[in-house]
Amino acid sequence: MEEKIYSFGAMMSRMKYIDRWALMRNSTKENISEHSLEVAMLAHLLAVIGKVRFGRELDSNKAALLGIYHDTTEIITGDMPTPIKYYSVEMRDTFKEIEDLAAVQLLDMLPEDIRKEYEDLFFAREKDEYIWKLVKAADKISALIKCVEEEKTGNTEFVNAKKLTRKAIDDMGLEEVDVFFKDFFPAYLMTLDELQGNAG
Repeated sequence: MEEKIYSFGAMMSRMKYIDRWALMRNSTKENISEHSLEVAMLAHLLAVIGKVRFGRELDSNKAALLGIYHDTTEIITGDMPTPIKYYSVEMRDTFKEIEDLAAVQLLDMLPEDIRKEYEDLFFAREKDEYIWKLVKAADKISALIKCVEEEKTGNTEFVNAKKLTRKAIDDMGLEEVDVFFKDFFPAYLMTLDELQGNAG
């Protein structure tokens, strides 16, 4: 009997082919593989802040994993621009159904005995509710960083996106995010020389 070949890993590697911000003029292109790494690191940092500064029982490693996998369904669906995705409640709900179907399709690319280990990374569980909030915040912060980077090159295409993204982040009301903006975000506005001079 021929052994089955599972395509999950190979499909994940295709994240690098899905570009973000498709409707915007970009100075530097960004794919969902790059974005997901940044979200993972930001989510991990937010969870560590939550543990250390606010005494929350959070699994920072789980936050990083959720960040890595948070956009994997876009391998199948593509990156849907936010204005379209959230145009209406109906559109948002429809797209959520499509994302869930894509998640099932990706999970089906794993051997059955391994699949259970990945389900929590594709479908939000109640026990991880707060970590998912931090991942969502990290996702938005990553988008804001992209806006700042584009602005620094003189590209005005992201001016409105920057305002809307910052408002969406502030509206989340997360203490971890407040700490991030106080202690970490100002460095994103610095040049490389300033960052190196700021060390220690």
